[in-house]
Amino acid sequence: MSHSFRTPATLVFVFFVSLTLAFGQDAADSSKTKTSPGIAATDSTFMKKAADGGMAEVELGQLAVQKASSPDVKAFAQRMVDDHGKANEQLKQLAAEKHIDLPQEPGAKNKAIKARLEKLSGLEFDQAYVEEMVKDHKKDVAEFQRQSKTAKDDDVKNFAAQTLPTLQEHLKQIESLNPHKTEASALQKQ
Repeated sequence: MSHSFRTPATLVFVFFVSLTLAFGQDAADSSKTKTSPGIAATDSTFMKKAADGGMAEVELGQLAVQKASSPDVKAFAQRMVDDHGKANEQLKQLAAEKHIDLPQEPGAKNKAIKARLEKLSGLEFDQAYVEEMVKDHKKDVAEFQRQSKTAKDDDVKNFAAQTLPTLQEHLKQIESLNPHKTEASALQKQ
C-alpha cells in the first residue's frame, strides 16, 4: 500500500518540478527577446525615428524643389535632399552594424504631410513647407541634442552629435526664410 502512495506523490512532485522549470525557462526566454543584443531600446527607437524623419525630409525636399515658387525655398529644399540623403546613408550603415531594422519608407504621419503639401502651389505651398520645416527641425534639434548626451551606445551618440550641427544650421536657415518676403523680392526682380 505504501508503494502505491509513493507513486502518485512522486508523480505530483515531478509535475511541480516540471512546471517550475518550464516557467523558469519561459521567463528566461522572454527576457532575451525584450532586450536587443548590444543596443538600448531608446537608442533603437531614436534610430528608427531618425530614419523616418530623414526619408521624409528628402521626399518633401524633392517635392519643394519641383513646386516651390521662391528660389530661396527651392535652394533650402535642395539642401534638405543633399544633407538628409547623406545622413540617411550614414544611419543605414550604423543600423546595419547594430543589427537594427530601419523603416523603408516614411511613416503615416509624414506621408499625410506630403499628401497635404502636394495639393498646394505657389506662395501657399512655400508657406506650408517652411512652416513644416521649422516645426520639424525644432523637434529634430531637441531629439538629436538629447540623444547626443544620453545615448547608451557610443556610435549612436556620435551619430547624433555629428548630425546635430547640420540640423541646427537647417533650423536657422529655414527660420530666416519668410515666403512673403522672398515672393515679394522675386516679383521685384521681374
